[in-house]
Amino acid sequence: MDMGAVDGNGASIEGKSLILLFNHRLTRKQEEAALQTLNVTRIAEPPADLALIWREVPPELKEIHGYLEPIRRWLRSEARLGDYVLIQGDFGATYLMVTYAIENGYIPIYSTTYRMAVEEDERDDSIKVTHNFQHRIFRKYAR
Repeated sequence: MDMGAVDGNGASIEGKSLILLFNHRLTRKQEEAALQTLNVTRIAEPPADLALIWREVPPELKEIHGYLEPIRRWLRSEARLGDYVLIQGDFGATYLMVTYAIENGYIPIYSTTYRMAVEEDERDDSIKVTHNFQHRIFRKYAR
């Protein structure tokens, strides 16, 4: 989602970028908030193969630092000092990438939400829970 002028490498000329490490697509409200409150001129999504790596961190891996190297490589190629990185996903992967972002001069953020849950009893004696999330603000990870 290019929101402004870019140089030959795809980097924003006019302002900051928002780089996504996120398990799903941005909502229209999140995109509008990024443009208005973060003043970004570019939103960069990872290519499909990297998005899959981020979304599906294998739960049987005892160590994921090496697994995340393609994500770190992509982030280095996309982000400039002071760019925002929206990081949400697997807890351990999120922790590692927030730390990486801070160490490299990026601004790691996450989306806060208002959550509504509806529980329904099913015929098979299970419970179906449906969640509805509504974006509120972007918040910086603190160190």
